[in-house]
Amino acid sequence: MSKEIAEAPLLKALVFEKFRRLAYDKFGLNLTAAKQELVAARVGKKLRELKISSYEAYYDHVVADRTGESLIALIDVLSTNHTSFLREASHFDFLLRKVLPRLAKRGLIDIWSAPCSTGEEPYSIAVTFLGELGMPPRPGLRIRATDISTRALAVAEKGAYATDRLQSMPLPVIKKYFTQTGPGSFQVLPEVRRMIEFERANLVEPVRGGRLFPIIFCRNLMIYFDKPTQERVIANLAQALEPGGYLLIGHSESLMGVRHALDYVEPAIYRKPGELA
Repeated sequence: MSKEIAEAPLLKALVFEKFRRLAYDKFGLNLTAAKQELVAARVGKKLRELKISSYEAYYDHVVADRTGESLIALIDVLSTNHTSFLREASHFDFLLRKVLPRLAKRGLIDIWSAPCSTGEEPYSIAVTFLGELGMPPRPGLRIRATDISTRALAVAEKGAYATDRLQSMPLPVIKKYFTQTGPGSFQVLPEVRRMIEFERANLVEPVRGGRLFPIIFCRNLMIYFDKPTQERVIANLAQALEPGGYLLIGHSESLMGVRHALDYVEPAIYRKPGELA
């Protein structure tokens, strides 16, 4: 048992059920009974931070906060933000070979990274496309990067990473698109960061605005949802896809058994019926 879990106070099953229901209703997270100890550990840290005496009192605090800030803080506590640069590289190869040539005559290529976590994915998208489009890119490149976690977004917006976080990034790419800010620390160049729009968004809620994308990344998120929530999220993302646009999910995920209106292309890649304009 980890030290984190061992030091946590006891979380009773009935109170865990309250947190489980709140997490599911508000942001679709499916916390099974197997997660009870982990929730106890993570929420226990919040109790100590806020000097709240019990899980019940903290739950009441979250529900009573009409600003929503306490709920966002709970989401940050429960969210897992594991990612890396150029993760699942076959997706980037596919986009360069099959999709980019169809978008080359546009004035602007618009891509959505959801969830973007701490920024590795949108920056990977940016440097991959910039390698083909040049700097400044022709056509232009704009990436919408969203996440439910304000903590993850704060890291992503800075675009600053320790050397060990860049291990999967080729050295020529680091030299071209990052600047060294200190011993063992690098930051994405400002002109690259400006191509990315970071904002908080909850994917279980309807997509606002009429913006459409030819490419949407939504990788390694579905594993945290049950099937009804997966169907709702896929429907929301499909609504934001252009006809002929591509949805990329994680290679450990599958839409098998999930109702959706997308066409299967190859493992972890789906396409909205129609043709890219």
